[in-house]
Amino acid sequence: MPELRKDPITGRWVIIATDRAKRPSDFIHEPTKATNGGFCPFCYGNEAKTPPEILAYRSDGSAPNSPGWAVRVVPNKFPALGIEGDLGRQGEGLFDKMNGIGAHEVIIETPEHGLTLAQLPDRRVEDVLWAFRDRVLDLKKDRRFRYILIFKNHGEAAGASLEHPHTQLIALPIVPKRVREEVDGSRQYYTMKERCIYCDMIRQELDSKIRVVEENNDFITLEPYAPRFPFETWILPKAHESHFENCQTHIYQNLAKAVKNLLGRVEKILESPAYNLVIHTSPLMEASNDHYHWHVEMMPRLTRVAGFEWGTGFYINPTPPEEAAKFLRESGV
Repeated sequence: MPELRKDPITGRWVIIATDRAKRPSDFIHEPTKATNGGFCPFCYGNEAKTPPEILAYRSDGSAPNSPGWAVRVVPNKFPALGIEGDLGRQGEGLFDKMNGIGAHEVIIETPEHGLTLAQLPDRRVEDVLWAFRDRVLDLKKDRRFRYILIFKNHGEAAGASLEHPHTQLIALPIVPKRVREEVDGSRQYYTMKERCIYCDMIRQELDSKIRVVEENNDFITLEPYAPRFPFETWILPKAHESHFENCQTHIYQNLAKAVKNLLGRVEKILESPAYNLVIHTSPLMEASNDHYHWHVEMMPRLTRVAGFEWGTGFYINPTPPEEAAKFLRESGV
């Protein structure tokens, strides 16, 4: 029988279509393969083709906006929001609006066009995470911003316009609805039980093991109980922390291993699919708290959202998370 499952954090329902369960080989998708063809503004030697860098890690002491970098951060050439100006909040009758103020940056993860995060050495992946942290710490000083979303679109089907490995960061003057649902749901749970719902989830999943993909000293990688998409996977820190940027040094080292291993498993089992990866963290103006737990969400693009999903807010997932976890655990990575 199909199952209706309720996400314990947001209250969102999903349908696990067990009567038409799909194995990894059942999905039809186009693998994302780097072609190394054509001009790429993110490649070595093309630094002048991007806006001037905001941040770069250079071990050789090379000059800014020149070769010699390992990770490089630049403003998005076609930003969704503009950095200059005031918010200018105003109303038009019952409608609200404000100026499109924000920051939109690109983190170029490696000079090597044909590599993915899963193929980089652990330390190089860790450098990318440190770049995320450094930019969040800098941007949160701007009192206009309420939330910073870090997200990776890998592959054309996931929204990537350039195939060179990169992640994007957008600082917003509002907290996104999706994040607000998580924060509010977590706060309600904490009010009732005086415990973090994510911490309770980690304890329960480690006890049962059926949805756990892997763990290391600091992180657990698991399939959520009510996933929206087949092989949707979360990475959660075992120790409670509400803000991604507040973690201790060793946390980023083990997060790099967890991210690299997960993406390696997905590339192997699902034949390098397009995917989206996002970091959910507490809103900037909220102090460190006991109710929200930052985490990483990864969603392979294996199915399409259609009329039922748009009309109901439900999602239909043809792969039970218990089966997805088993496939990923046994990948050999």
